[in-house]
Amino acid sequence: MMNTDQIQAFDPEQPYSVVWRRLPHWAQAGTMCFITWRTGDSIPRDVVKRWIAERNALLLSQGIRVNDGGIGERGMHWKQLVERLPPAAHWKVQCDMTDQFEQHLDACHGACLLRRRELATIVGDSLQRFDGDRYELTDFVVMPNHVHVLVAFRDEETMLKQCAGWKRYTARQINEAIGASGEFWQEDSFDHLVRGPEQFGHYRRYIAENGRRANLPETDYLVFSKV
Repeated sequence: MMNTDQIQAFDPEQPYSVVWRRLPHWAQAGTMCFITWRTGDSIPRDVVKRWIAERNALLLSQGIRVNDGGIGERGMHWKQLVERLPPAAHWKVQCDMTDQFEQHLDACHGACLLRRRELATIVGDSLQRFDGDRYELTDFVVMPNHVHVLVAFRDEETMLKQCAGWKRYTARQINEAIGASGEFWQEDSFDHLVRGPEQFGHYRRYIAENGRRANLPETDYLVFSKV
């Protein structure tokens, strides 16, 4: 198992940036990041509505009031407002929100094409292709309808470019394999900068145990951990 002393955690005293797409993405050069993206059919519309209600209730428990679009006081996105919480409250909200979201993903809505090992392998091979060159990868899991990755980039531009590249390349290869066309992945992804060794260990365990927690046979997911 990789030594936690080897990872770089987020340091708010050092330069970092917030890059906007549909969601804000925090980036800091060299810092380990937990990234999730999902297939376009992974969460039906009614489930999305339920998750938004759950998210809003969780935020309200911390004194953060937002609308269904995730926008709160002074036009700030909920992710920005959560970042302003004290560290312990921030981590609790992050964990609780991830658990809520994961429960919906792990219900395996949609076609779940990534159950097919040859399609999951397309994603896994793509993630490992430039490891040690463009980024430092430690762990990933390819679930039937979503992907979790634990990885560090040298800067925010590389992060956004590489995530887009992974999704673009794998969508093209998967569509070709199944004889389909069009969008395969949901447009945006979720990411969280790792705050320290404890969080790093938490996310490594989370990735390693995701398939078992979802009660899936080992043939239904692809997991990787760098030793």
